[in-house]
Amino acid sequence: MTQQTLDHAAAAPVAAPGKLSLGRSRVRAAWIFLAPMLLVLLLVAGWPLARTIYFGFTDADLSDIANYEFIGFANYLEYDDGEWYGLLVDPDWWNAVRNTLVFAFISVSLETALGLIIALALNASFPGRSLLRAAVLIPWAIPTVVSAKMWGWMLHDQFGVLNDMLMGLGILSQPVAWTADPELAMAAVIMVDVWKTTPFMALLILAGLQMLPSDCYEAARVDGVHPVKVFFRITLPLIRPAIMVAVIFRLLDALRIFDLIYVLTSNSTDTMSMSVYARQQLVDFQAVGYGSAASTLLFMVIAVLTVIYIVGGKVNLGEGNR
Repeated sequence: MTQQTLDHAAAAPVAAPGKLSLGRSRVRAAWIFLAPMLLVLLLVAGWPLARTIYFGFTDADLSDIANYEFIGFANYLEYDDGEWYGLLVDPDWWNAVRNTLVFAFISVSLETALGLIIALALNASFPGRSLLRAAVLIPWAIPTVVSAKMWGWMLHDQFGVLNDMLMGLGILSQPVAWTADPELAMAAVIMVDVWKTTPFMALLILAGLQMLPSDCYEAARVDGVHPVKVFFRITLPLIRPAIMVAVIFRLLDALRIFDLIYVLTSNSTDTMSMSVYARQQLVDFQAVGYGSAASTLLFMVIAVLTVIYIVGGKVNLGEGNR
């Protein structure tokens, strides 16, 4: 048995010293080229993030930000004179968390479904396909603040074009304040976000569709497999990685939503997101310490949900492959 092991070890291929040195030199060259970018990224993103996390443990105020004291976890949670204080017991904060999660779940779900449908349509061959692909991207190319302001005018209760159209069709009997009504404000924000960001989802999913092998579809066509079964058995499993990438990008963007909600509904508690809440504490109330704590929790919520999604997606893919 020992002789067999020695024979196998002797027969095993050994990497040439030249190949090892070449690999190490390539890795070293890669790090040299990446070092300036990593340094800039550390200065641009790492330092502000670290400073924000630090300020979350202080009582810093915007009026005199140079003078502050370290107060530990008091901005997050503090028990004083029989009462709990801090971000973790603030009902406005938890309302902002709930609004953000509702917005992210509904908007990303709708954008994924509509983006998949549009991508499948644009993947087909028909005259003018290139022109239509370019036209579909127009809502996504418009800056968010511009599109939010445009939709704000369209959704206006007195002279908005949407109310005028719906009243002309007999669907509404009187104008509706879409962004001011507590029951409709979140739906209006989600509608605008879906209109703007669905082309982005369609673009990423279309890129995945363009990379699919054609031999699978030719074999299914020869075997007479129904197109619906082809979609669920071939297309959907093959583009699932592309859909996961598209969803993770949109989820990150939706969880930190600020500009669209702030332009359409300002500081309304009915639609206030975590980013809007943090901005209100930092700028309106000038509580840099408290606002930094809210920003830190926002970062942690996004990081945790992203990790859960990535890990959960890998587990599901592994089970599906079995």
